[in-house]
Amino acid sequence: MTTVSSSQALAAPLALLPAREHFRVLLIGGGTAGITVAARLRRLGVTGVAVIEPSRKHYYQPLWTLVGAGAARAEDSVRDEADFIPEGTRWIQDRAEEVDPIAREVRCASGLRVGYDFLVVAPGIQLNWDKVRGLREALRTPYVSSNYDFELAPKTWKMIQDFDGGTALFTHPSTPVKCAGAPQKIMYLAADHLRRTGKRERAKIIFGSGGKAIFGVKPFAEVLQQVVERYGIDTRFQHNLVEVRGDRREAVFEVTREDGSRGEVVIPYDILHVTPPQSAPDFIQRSPLAHADGPCKGWVKADKYTLQHPDYPEVFALGDASDLPTSRTGAAIRKQAPVLVENLLAVMAGRKPEARYDGYASCPLTTGYGKLLLAEFDYDGKPTPSFPLIDTLQERRDMWLMKKYGLPRLYWGLMLRGRA
Repeated sequence: MTTVSSSQALAAPLALLPAREHFRVLLIGGGTAGITVAARLRRLGVTGVAVIEPSRKHYYQPLWTLVGAGAARAEDSVRDEADFIPEGTRWIQDRAEEVDPIAREVRCASGLRVGYDFLVVAPGIQLNWDKVRGLREALRTPYVSSNYDFELAPKTWKMIQDFDGGTALFTHPSTPVKCAGAPQKIMYLAADHLRRTGKRERAKIIFGSGGKAIFGVKPFAEVLQQVVERYGIDTRFQHNLVEVRGDRREAVFEVTREDGSRGEVVIPYDILHVTPPQSAPDFIQRSPLAHADGPCKGWVKADKYTLQHPDYPEVFALGDASDLPTSRTGAAIRKQAPVLVENLLAVMAGRKPEARYDGYASCPLTTGYGKLLLAEFDYDGKPTPSFPLIDTLQERRDMWLMKKYGLPRLYWGLMLRGRA
């Protein structure tokens, strides 16, 4: 007979919860943001904490770029979710489907209703594959892949290896995406692989992006433009992918012209790497917590400095589903989490939230094998280097090693344990 300790029982999925439970602090989402906040709360002695998270697996998604380039193994990016639920925290292995901030209640897919005194919203981002006509069907062919999926990232590497010439097309949607640099990271690595294998001269590399520029922060954009020129990449901005015709190997883009008018352009491809359109989860979009209209429609409202919801003071939000005007990266969450926890504890104690998040985000941009540009910046688009003694406006090998070896260790061993 196996003996289960009380701490193990608390960390186990709650398959037999009653129809309604209530917690002091409830977190929606057990990904990077949710687990980091839960770990920090528990380390500070907060009790009555629960996490709603359906997945049994936890993924370190930044590694998928390297998986897609043959420089890392997919299996190294996944661990059991149970291993990272903080001791003493209740894990509700269910899917949140509705939030009622008036009743202070979350309804789950199973019908379970979970009440809260304080709520932390961190459900992550939703990949909308079906927003691109024909994409799901095209992904079943050998010529289309995406590093935004654990199962597909290894396929990206096989696709790049098998490519022997023609058009290699990489896309970036017009929506916000998690890790905005990822769509171009794999493109640079593919270009470098083609150069190393003597195939670059018979390949045309095209970047079809729904954005207006290669990167939103000017000092780093200038460096990346040099990378684009070095590889001879054809950049086509304000090209938003709307359809993939897998049987004909054609990608259809909606193009916004300089005069504001729109049209369609068809680009044939031999291989295609797609970054799908993304949004906040559907249940968030239809909840009172989200913006009902405007440029931030569908994203959770959060004060950009305190991370507190402007309409419901007992609610806080961070991470990819929030409306925070910064990049959606794990590095951003690492800086948001301590601010949120400090302010949440202040509100729980009846005080004003005074900790401030400055918008820090980081995007480690792989520009070739053994080369990385570490873009760090704040709300003002000002570079905010963590390593003041080195020039992070250059492609560096030490930063590549940090991404491949250092950051995964930081993530699994420190960040998800509430120590970094």
